[in-house]
Amino acid sequence: MSPAFIKGATENFPNAAITFDKFHVIQAVNQAVDLVRRYERQSSADLKNTRYMWLKNEKNLTKKQKEKLDRLKDSDLDTAKAYRMRMSLQEMYNYPPEIGPIALKEWIQWGLRCQLKPMVDVAKMLNKHYDGVVQWFSSKLNNGLLEGINSLFQAAKRKARGYRSDKNIVAMIYLLAGKLDFSQQLADLLITTSFAII
Repeated sequence: MSPAFIKGATENFPNAAITFDKFHVIQAVNQAVDLVRRYERQSSADLKNTRYMWLKNEKNLTKKQKEKLDRLKDSDLDTAKAYRMRMSLQEMYNYPPEIGPIALKEWIQWGLRCQLKPMVDVAKMLNKHYDGVVQWFSSKLNNGLLEGINSLFQAAKRKARGYRSDKNIVAMIYLLAGKLDFSQQLADLLITTSFAII
């Protein structure tokens, strides 16, 4: 949802509808939940060592974390309220395309009224980028594949500690990301080399 992304996308793809990846939306609300927890941690001993408990999905919690979450999630803690808001937003992505945008509008109104500054900020961000966020319900697009490929590129750059030309980095990316099978070439090379030694 960065201005640079939006500008680049609209300049290079003027007819494209921008879709904001649901994982980035959930990441933003997770960061807000964590900020609420940090603000409240000093005044509540119950929040000690609970950071990841609030950020994980319930199915990924340990038994001990699940027991503690079950005890705290319906409490009057601001962190519990932020957590319930997070789960509500996350659940919205399971709604059908005709209901999801309506649910998002309701969530934004809830977020703007909730008086938890980090959650209010997320609600404002979602309101500002509403069209791109609801576009997900019709496109179901995400950036996972592109981000995975980008991590391969970054690994290639780190591995080489610099390239002399763009041609060399492109070749290395093809080599790493292309899933090339060199087994036959290696076998041919070994046969050729063994004949040369004799």
